[in-house]
Amino acid sequence: MAARAEEPINEQAVANIYGSMRAEINQIYSKITELEMEVSEHSLVVNAIQPLDPSRRCYRMIGGVLVERTIKEVLPAVQRNKEGIEEVIARLNEALEKKKKEISDFETKYKIRMRKPDAEVKEESGRKEGSAQGVLVGPAGSNE
Repeated sequence: MAARAEEPINEQAVANIYGSMRAEINQIYSKITELEMEVSEHSLVVNAIQPLDPSRRCYRMIGGVLVERTIKEVLPAVQRNKEGIEEVIARLNEALEKKKKEISDFETKYKIRMRKPDAEVKEESGRKEGSAQGVLVGPAGSNE
């Protein structure tokens, strides 16, 4: 961005740049989470069809069209897709680390510190005592 190459003129400009940097980090986090869920789904599919007969019929969605194939044809494609997604996640993690370093340097340069609003600080101190609330359940199968 051109704004980062130049020195920010005032506090508002620094705050705007900092906000956009944090937004970029949040976007990367959400994309990583989304892709990790896809990898998880791919793993479920691989685990479900791997032990089955390779000549068995299998259906796969390709570009919005459901196509009939065999497990022998589908399994390698699903595994390749999973590996591709894992590579993208690795690249996004690298980009995330760069952004974190960049934002850390920016915070140091402009002496930026995040502080919580007073209401949140008060809530946290009161929450610590009652934070372990839950439901106790007896052993499964007891009919007493």
